[in-house]
Amino acid sequence: MANIALRNPQYKFIGVPSSGVLSTKCQLYIEGILRYTIIKNNPNTLTGSNFEIAELARDYLDITWSYNSTPQHITVATILTNYAGLNATGSVVGNPQSYTDEGFEAFGYYEEGSNPTIPFTSGPQFLLAPNVLSSNRWQIYVPKLATGYVSYINSTGSAVVSVAYNATDTSVTTQSSTCIINRIDCTKYEPIKVMFINRYGIQQDLWFFLKEAKSVTRANESYQSNTLQTPEDEFAQYDVQDAPRKLFNTQAKQTRALSSGYYPEAANGYFEELLLSEYVWIRALRNGYSNSFRTIPVVVKTSSMTYKTKLNDRLIEYTIEFEDAFDYINNIR
Repeated sequence: MANIALRNPQYKFIGVPSSGVLSTKCQLYIEGILRYTIIKNNPNTLTGSNFEIAELARDYLDITWSYNSTPQHITVATILTNYAGLNATGSVVGNPQSYTDEGFEAFGYYEEGSNPTIPFTSGPQFLLAPNVLSSNRWQIYVPKLATGYVSYINSTGSAVVSVAYNATDTSVTTQSSTCIINRIDCTKYEPIKVMFINRYGIQQDLWFFLKEAKSVTRANESYQSNTLQTPEDEFAQYDVQDAPRKLFNTQAKQTRALSSGYYPEAANGYFEELLLSEYVWIRALRNGYSNSFRTIPVVVKTSSMTYKTKLNDRLIEYTIEFEDAFDYINNIR
């Protein structure tokens, strides 16, 4: 069983004998339920059939925010069968080829080749962008007294688990791997936690330690109405308080620009994966409350980033703009 990245194409292959096979059937099961049957007719010269299953399987991966960063994945089973006749008719030729995988909201890079699987490299590891500039391969940066979770995959790739750390931990060790917890002293600004699905398909926390700048942008439509009154017994007139221009469909979006505070160069991978994520949440103050927080879905509005280095920039800080993934005025019906 492999942990496959469903944001990339995933090809399943079955060999076809030199003769006697005119079609191949692909059956795709999601969580044990047959969801798709695909039939491909084969020319006589074909020596194998490939079926791309990630796009279909990903439709059934329902990603939601998890308070304890529980890894979210689906079981994907693929059965490929060769047939002697067209359109999967006639007798079965040879043995069916079966695959069983766990599908994640993950992606591999172009340089990593086709059919990427988590964790993209061998060996046990935490599912974070690795620190290639330090012997401490995995590190996170959190406020003092903050608690949270980091996710880990074992050496066989058979277990992806979420590991908790408490308010005083400075590291987390699982099997042979250690994740260093760097504690940041926040005295002036209230740190804001951003949660996103990283390239391993795992919910990851990323803290922004400096200022937050919020804004609201309004949009609406309008029309020109006739406010003239024409009574039968006097001159035509209108009420100056009754505006001829009427507004409707008024709605707004709230955005917030967050400053990361100073991070080491090795953390560039965290911000890159944040920009590439399709699932992002923020732990933010509830509107109208001074000490009430809630987790809301957001969209990363920042569309590009320039990688910063210690050599070029000395101090490394990013400002990322987020937009609420819902309208400011409740219109859920």
